[in-house]
Amino acid sequence: MKAVQVTGYGDIDRLEMADLPIPEPKEHEVLVKVEACAINNTEIWMREGAYGTGGKSGWRPEGVQFPRIPGSDITGKVVQAGSNVEETMVGRNVVLFPFTSSGKEGEEHISEDMSFIGSEYDGGYAEYVVWPAELCYDMPLDDYTDSCVFSVSGMTAWHMVEQIAPQPGETVMVTGANGGVGSLNVQIAAHVFGAKVIAIVGDTALEAQMKELGATHVLSYKSDNLAQEILEANDGPIDAVLDVVGDALFSTSLQVLKKGGKFCTSGSAGGQKTELDFRSLYLKHITLYGSVLGTRDEFKQMLAAISEGKIKPVLDRTFSLAEAREAQSYFKKSGKLGKIVLLPNK
Repeated sequence: MKAVQVTGYGDIDRLEMADLPIPEPKEHEVLVKVEACAINNTEIWMREGAYGTGGKSGWRPEGVQFPRIPGSDITGKVVQAGSNVEETMVGRNVVLFPFTSSGKEGEEHISEDMSFIGSEYDGGYAEYVVWPAELCYDMPLDDYTDSCVFSVSGMTAWHMVEQIAPQPGETVMVTGANGGVGSLNVQIAAHVFGAKVIAIVGDTALEAQMKELGATHVLSYKSDNLAQEILEANDGPIDAVLDVVGDALFSTSLQVLKKGGKFCTSGSAGGQKTELDFRSLYLKHITLYGSVLGTRDEFKQMLAAISEGKIKPVLDRTFSLAEAREAQSYFKKSGKLGKIVLLPNK
């Protein structure tokens, strides 16, 4: 089969096309023919060593073992079942829950042995992948590309919104609102939880599209008076922030939060380190949440909401598997709206 492997830490030249044997499913696994695989920051930062190198590079203490096939947002068709898997699985169109874990229900994502597809296991930058049958769910939509854009970004966004638990009518600010996680944060907060959403983007030319996703107001982080614009748009301090940017908007976020407000972060594309005056936390009684991925129950809730039309796919563009280097380079450019997807059979 054709597959793209990460051969070590470095630039996009570390992504190399390879001809590999089609993997054999173990007794509780299935073989999936990959039809679509969306790109995430996770695999790019892993390759670049942004998480660290050696033992810090992956989710497990031993770190990522190269070469590794990246890719975690995967949809495809089951073409072979392991010996202990019902043959009725064969032929199903599935979306893959992206990690294994021995954690108890509701704590799968924080288990010490949590292992991620595309990091600890070979992932979806390939024509085929093997995965536990119990972690393969029916696609929420008929289209492979539309269904693949939710797996990691959608579960991450769903868990973030669950953390802050907005009440109907409360105001939530979403940073990086035009990105993969951000565009889903907007939809989930607005359409599932009933919150008012202030979407923060780079280019307000995206205003119409962001409002279609559920945003009440759309503001640019490039403004010299962003904090004041946020307060004016909401007629006062806001209730919560869903952040994937990190340092670049951290100070502004704390400034515009109300007393008792909530700040949830799941990314740091705008800077991984920041300065914090603790007085801004305790004097305003602000709660900070760190968040990544989510639980199997949240994943199923998300798939149901997608099937019901409450959350819609937001797709920027697609690339072939042979264009993986170009796709990852494009992913890092600003101004996109939604997800970037690899099509292994294109």
